[in-house]
Amino acid sequence: MSEVKKNYTDQELERMSNAELAALGTELDDVTVAYRKERFPVEGDPREKSAAAGINAWLAVSVVTAIAFLGIYLFWPWEPKFHGDEGLWIYTAYTPLLGLTAGLSFLSLGIAMVQYVKKFIPEEISVQRRHDGRSSELDRRTTTALLNDAWETSTLGRRTAMKGLLGTAGVLAGLVVIAPLGGLIKNPWRERHALGYHGDGTLWTHGWTLHDQGVKIYLARDTGAIAEKHAGAAGEHYSTAGVSRLVRMRPEDLAAGAMETIFPLYEEDVNDGDKYDPKRDVYENHMHSLHGPRNAVMLIRLRSQDAEKVVEREGQEDFHYGDFYAYSKICTHIGCPTSLYEAQTNRILCPCHQSQFDALQYGKPIFGPAARALPQLPVTIDEDGYLIAKGNFVEPVGPAFWERQS
Repeated sequence: MSEVKKNYTDQELERMSNAELAALGTELDDVTVAYRKERFPVEGDPREKSAAAGINAWLAVSVVTAIAFLGIYLFWPWEPKFHGDEGLWIYTAYTPLLGLTAGLSFLSLGIAMVQYVKKFIPEEISVQRRHDGRSSELDRRTTTALLNDAWETSTLGRRTAMKGLLGTAGVLAGLVVIAPLGGLIKNPWRERHALGYHGDGTLWTHGWTLHDQGVKIYLARDTGAIAEKHAGAAGEHYSTAGVSRLVRMRPEDLAAGAMETIFPLYEEDVNDGDKYDPKRDVYENHMHSLHGPRNAVMLIRLRSQDAEKVVEREGQEDFHYGDFYAYSKICTHIGCPTSLYEAQTNRILCPCHQSQFDALQYGKPIFGPAARALPQLPVTIDEDGYLIAKGNFVEPVGPAFWERQS
């Protein structure tokens, strides 16, 4: 490679055309253009118009499908529907349509970009020798010229329709990625629905909070029951009428040294024992209780000798009923379920990050990353001998958040 003149005055650079500056830039960068060929050297080539039309069509598909994605995301009915509900098929199509339109939008944009590079960017083989050092004014001028040359030779500058479609498709593709993130932004103080098994939408409420409004709440175990098959004149069908997924518990239902996960059950949703009605359908409400994000509670019946060693938390001395202690199952670290109970050591274990809590010391953390005790639920029995909540949790359930006072 021959030596290239590097000392140019500003006046000499001003007199050079963009093509001359681009050629000089390649030489200064120690670049050798071994091969270069325009895709359509003849102006007005019909093949060029056909190629541009094909790329525009792909860009148009990308624009339309991106708009369709945003429309579906914002306006399509997304509220859950269940078997037998009107509009079930519309609800079930929500997620597939989002995936389909988003996929088509990105796929079409990608095909258009690949086709543009293959059909309009000149074929070129260049070899460059790498070197170090800061860029001089000459290098900056020639680099700018090279970029301008790339823009001009790409022919995109004179294709108004393609530029508009490409820009629109790019912006909409960005919105397709960004728009779903808006669903993650929520006001933690806003109540989103009436207080019930899912609380009211705020972080400090749950299925047990209704006790503060005088609602009687039973400690209920999950039976695992599902819809039952019935046969009639119209044929076979499944029904949840008379099926109780949650049932009340008595103290004698749990052996000493045992643990069971229990859930809140409102008095109006009881359908077991002397209140059983085979025609009542409370299954959906029971499932709401099971799926409440902060409802699960560990009911532990200590052995008599262990109960004598219990250290009560100040102000919570009467939260237990006999040997029965109830702790939130939601780990105070990051909200995993503390689903393991070691009866020999009376330790509650969280399998996610190995936090351990002492059931004999008000759920106090004794190992792992959790820094706060598991909230304790006050429990007792009613006049019929069923275990019920004697009060609400006195502190928020689960991991920390800014508004916590404990």
